[in-house]
Amino acid sequence: MANSPSRTPMAGGFLLAISLLAGTVLGAGRGQASIGFVAGLGVGLALLLLVWLVDRARSPRN
Repeated sequence: MANSPSRTPMAGGFLLAISLLAGTVLGAGRGQASIGFVAGLGVGLALLLLVWLVDRARSPRN
């Protein structure tokens, strides 16, 4: 039987969701909700990638 991981992996989905919402709200405030959404998506994906890389570096290698 395989051993289960000893720690819970980090999740970055929250950062993606918040950046999408914030980008849309900020973009709507400037009259460009679509551009704000796309900018929020870009920032959120960058943060998501950063969290994934940090989590991968912290995980034990087999």
